[in-house]
Amino acid sequence: MKKQHVSEAVIRRLPRYYRYLDDLHAKGVVRISSSSLGSRMGITASQIRQDLSCFGEFGQQGYGYNVKELRAEIGQILGVNNAHSIIIIGVGNLGHALMQNFPFADIGFSLDAAFDVSPAMIGTKVNGVDVRSLDELDGYCAAHLPDVAILTVPRSAAQATVDRLVGLGVRGFWNFTNREVTSDHPDVQVESVHFADSLLTLSYRITKR
Repeated sequence: MKKQHVSEAVIRRLPRYYRYLDDLHAKGVVRISSSSLGSRMGITASQIRQDLSCFGEFGQQGYGYNVKELRAEIGQILGVNNAHSIIIIGVGNLGHALMQNFPFADIGFSLDAAFDVSPAMIGTKVNGVDVRSLDELDGYCAAHLPDVAILTVPRSAAQATVDRLVGLGVRGFWNFTNREVTSDHPDVQVESVHFADSLLTLSYRITKR
């Protein structure tokens, strides 16, 4: 694999490649050209080839890409086979919905525990996952070393929760609090999900159509 800088735009496209290839694989498609894949995804064939060249040589001229093999290669790049341990902080409506419905295992994550402050939630299970008291967080992290925390806590508690978890060794955050969170630790990665941004993008597109 080539050692080179990979742009944020390329990183953002990799999960899309994986998703489309996963769908093609499920449908029994054996091979696909960059032109056909690009047509499905709404990007150019040259962009696909340029993106993939950041990670090595894929496909054969005149043959295209083997769907199963390319899916596996991109999955490896994305860390799908790494079995990342993930916990969730906040089991309100959104946290509960994620626990109940999101296919974590399909993309290489193991949801191992959830934490909340509500006595009504503590001690229950959601989709087989224990909901623990937030008071147990320090001990749990010391014993289990989770890789990622999902944040579905109130916005006002977001940064303090990140600071606490970074101190406990967590280095990845999937942030649903609708607040930007930061850390001075160089290894900490945050992926924030802003539902309003997505809906406003749709609003722009239907307004300008």
